[in-house]
Amino acid sequence: MQLVIVESPAKAKTIEKYLGKDYKVLASYGHVRDLPAKDGSVRPDEEFAMDWELYGDKAKQVKAITDLAKQADRLILATDPDREGEAISWHVQELLAKKKALPKDVQRVTFNAITKDTVTKAMQAPRELDQDLIDAYLARRALDYLFGFTLSPVLWRKLPGAKSAGRVQSVALRLIVERDREIEAFKPQEYWSVAAQLEQGGTEFTARLVKFDGQKLDRLSLGEQGVAMRAKAAVEGGAFRVEEVETKPTRRNPQPPFTTSTLQQEAARKLGFSASHTMRIAQTLYEQGAITYMRTDGVQMDPSAVSAARAAITDRYSGHYVPEKPRHYETKAKNAQEAHEAIRPTDFTKDRYGSGDEARLYELVWKRALASQMASANIERTTVTLRDGTGQHELRATGQVVKFPGFLAVYEEGRDQKQDGADGDDDSGLLPAMNKGDMPAKKGVEASQHFTQPPPRFSEASLVKRLEELGIGRPSTYASTLQVLKDRNYVRVEKNRFFAEESGRLLTAFLERFFPRYVAYEFTAGMEEELDDVSGGREQWKELLAKFWRDFKPKSDEVMERKPSEVTEALDEFLSDYLFPPREDGSDPRLCPKCQEGRLSLRGGRYGAFIACSNYPECKFTRKFAQPGADGQDAEGDGVLGKHPETGEEITRKAGRFGPYIQMGEGKEAKRSSIPKDLPNGELTLDWAVQLLGLPRTIGEHPETGQPITASIGRYGPYLAHNGKYAKLRGTLEVFETGMNAAVAKLADAANGGGRGARAAAEPLNTFGPHPTSGGEMKLMAGRYGPYVTDGTTNATLPRDKKPEDLTLEEAIVLIDERAAKGPSKKGGRKKAPAKKAPAKKPAAKKEATGEGAAKKAPAKKAPAKKAPAKKKVAE
Repeated sequence: MQLVIVESPAKAKTIEKYLGKDYKVLASYGHVRDLPAKDGSVRPDEEFAMDWELYGDKAKQVKAITDLAKQADRLILATDPDREGEAISWHVQELLAKKKALPKDVQRVTFNAITKDTVTKAMQAPRELDQDLIDAYLARRALDYLFGFTLSPVLWRKLPGAKSAGRVQSVALRLIVERDREIEAFKPQEYWSVAAQLEQGGTEFTARLVKFDGQKLDRLSLGEQGVAMRAKAAVEGGAFRVEEVETKPTRRNPQPPFTTSTLQQEAARKLGFSASHTMRIAQTLYEQGAITYMRTDGVQMDPSAVSAARAAITDRYSGHYVPEKPRHYETKAKNAQEAHEAIRPTDFTKDRYGSGDEARLYELVWKRALASQMASANIERTTVTLRDGTGQHELRATGQVVKFPGFLAVYEEGRDQKQDGADGDDDSGLLPAMNKGDMPAKKGVEASQHFTQPPPRFSEASLVKRLEELGIGRPSTYASTLQVLKDRNYVRVEKNRFFAEESGRLLTAFLERFFPRYVAYEFTAGMEEELDDVSGGREQWKELLAKFWRDFKPKSDEVMERKPSEVTEALDEFLSDYLFPPREDGSDPRLCPKCQEGRLSLRGGRYGAFIACSNYPECKFTRKFAQPGADGQDAEGDGVLGKHPETGEEITRKAGRFGPYIQMGEGKEAKRSSIPKDLPNGELTLDWAVQLLGLPRTIGEHPETGQPITASIGRYGPYLAHNGKYAKLRGTLEVFETGMNAAVAKLADAANGGGRGARAAAEPLNTFGPHPTSGGEMKLMAGRYGPYVTDGTTNATLPRDKKPEDLTLEEAIVLIDERAAKGPSKKGGRKKAPAKKAPAKKPAAKKEATGEGAAKKAPAKKAPAKKAPAKKKVAE
C-alpha cells in the first residue's frame, strides 16, 4: 500500500479518484504542529533551536496517518508546491520518524494543478524534500516569532492598549497611518476649468480651454474665479475654427494572467471581495481541479496551456483574435520568484464553473488568462484643435474609437481611484468628422470650480499593490497580514477603505520613534530578499537570524529599561505636530482650554493614551488621543451642562474609560448615564441629560400580568423589560416614545423568538463552500452558546481555544466530520444523566448546545432548563 499525504480532505478526495486501488490518500488538514505561543520556543543561545508542539485538534488525524504509515510500503508527500507545502511535508516526516512509523521509501511529489493528467505525471517524477525551502520556512517562522515575542512584551509594559507587533503587519500598518497623515496635512487648492459645448453635423461634443491669452494652461492655471470668468468670456466671444485634426492609431496589449496579488487586487475592484475571501474561494477552486495553484508570483503559463488558450480563442472568435506568436510575459514585481505558473483555468473550454462566489471568481480567472493570449486592441485616437481669430485662445477636443477590439472582447483590467482626483480629458467618446477650417456651432460655455483632492485612502487592492511594489511580504501572506490588522483593531474598514484607529497610530508612532529600523520599508524589503536567498540556497538561515538578533535584542532591552513616563514624554514630543497643531489665532496649542494655565501633554493610562492638563488634580481636563486640537466639550472632557430642574443638582459631562457619560451628584449616591451615539442632531442638551438620568422609564402595567413595563438603556443598547423578560429597541428615541401597545407587542415577539433564528441564518460569520462529503454549504454561525460550524445537517461547536476568525476550511471540515462520526446522542445516554451530577455536566452541555443531541437533552435535565431564561436575560 502507498500512502499519499496532502493538506485538505477535498484535495485528498479528488486525487484518490485519479490513483489506483494501491493508493490511500489522507489529509493533514494544513500544518500539524507549530511553535508553542510561549517564551523559549526559539532559543537563540542554542543556535536557534526550536520546540514544536502538535496542534490540539490534529492528534486524531496524526494518529490515523501514523497507523496507516506503519502499514505502508511507500510514503508520498504531495502537499502544495511552495514553501509552506514543503514545511507541512517536513513536519509530517519528522513526526512519523519520532513515532518510528516512517516507511523506508519516502518521496516528495508536487503538481501545479489537480487534474488526472497532471497528478499521474507528477507521481512518475518524485523527488526528495527541498532542504533550502525548509530552511527558508524555519528562518521565516523563527524570525516572526522572535520579532513578535520580543517586541510584544515591550509594548504591553510601555504602551498601554497595544496588543502586538509583527514584522510585516507593522510595516503595512505604517503605510495606512502615513496615508492618514498625508490626508490630514493636505490643503485643498482651488482651480477652475472652462469647457465649450460644440456641435458639428448634428453631433455634440465637448472642447476644453487649453490656451488662454497666449499661455498654455495646466491644471492649476485658472486659480480663482475672476480669471476663470475672463477666460469664459473670451471663449463665449471668440469665433473658433478647426486648425488641426490629428488621428493617431494606437495599440493596447493585454495584461498577463493573474498572480496571487493581482488576483486579490482585481477581485477587490470588480467583485468587492476581501483578500482573505478571495484566497478562500481560490483554494476551493484549486482543490476541485478548476484552476492551477493560487499562491504564485509567476506570470507565465505552461506551453500546453498556452496552446489550449489559443485553440479556445480560435473556436470562440476567429483567427484574427490570435496573435502570430504566443505572448511571453515577465514579472515586474520586486523579489518575484516565479517558481510556479500564473493562475489559470485547468480547462480553457470551460468558461463557467461552480456557483455563487466560486463562479464569479472562476470567470475572472478564465477571462484574464484567455485574454492574455489574445491579439492587441487597435484604437484610433483623434485630437481636434480649435483657435479663435486672435490665436490667443485655444480649445481641444479628444475622442477615440475602437477599430479592432482584440482582447477587449473578453476582458479589461479594472483601475484604482486616481490619486490626484483631477478631471482629465474624456477621450472615450466619439468625435464627429471634422476638417481644417470647420467652425462648429457653439451651444454653450461653462466655467467649473474644482479643488485638488488628497491622496485616496488605501483599499485592500491598492494596499496589496503598494506592498508588492515595495517588496514587503510575500503574496501568500497579504490576506492574513491585513486580517491581523483588523482583528487587533489597529485599523477599521469603511466603504472598503482603511482608516487608522487610535491604537494603530500610537503603535506606529512608538515603533517609528524607538524601532525606526524595523518598520523601515527598505529594511523589511531587504529581509525578504535575504529570506529568498535562503530558499535559493544562497544564504544560511541561522546566519540570517544571528545578524537580525545581534542588533534587535539589545535595542528591545534598551527600550524595556526605560520608564513608561520617559516613553510617553518621547512620544509627546514625536507627535507634537499631530496632537497640538498650530491654531489660526496664533495662541499656544498646548494651553489648557479649561483652566487657561496648565500645559497639555500626552499621558499613558491603563486603557490607552490620552491628553491631560499639567495642573491635575486641580484641573481635570482630558481629551482623547485621537482628537488633536479639540477643546472643551468637543474634546469629551468635563463640562457642566446645567442644573436639574427639580433637584437643583449640577449635571456634568465627563469622559470615562468606556466613553463619555453624564453624572449628577458625587460619590456612591451619584447618578450616571452613558451618552448614546444616536441622540437627535448628535447633540447632548440639558433636557436630554435630565431624561437619561431619569431612566428607567415606566411605560405602564402589563394588561395581562399587572407587572410594570420599563424602558431603559443597558450595556447592549436600548431595551424593554417586564417580569424578567426583555425586548430590544431600535434606538434611543424609542426608549422615550414607545407606548403600551407597542411595548406589549415587542415583548410578545421577543418571547416567541424575536426572529433570532432567521437573523442568524441570514448572517453567517463566514462561509467555506460545500462540504466535500455531504455537499451542504458550510457556514460559521454565532450560536447562543458560542460559535459553531454547520453544513446544514451537522452542527459542530468550535473548541474554546479556537477564535472564529482563525477557523480555516480544513478545520471546519474536520469539526463537522468528527461531530458527524459521533452520531446523534443515544436515548439511553440522555436518560442516564443523573441529577446529582448536573453541576459536573454543565460544561459538556454547553459545548454541545449547538448540536442535535444537546437540543434533545434539555427536557430531561430540569434544573438546567430552569436556568435557561437567566442566560437569555444576560444576553438580551
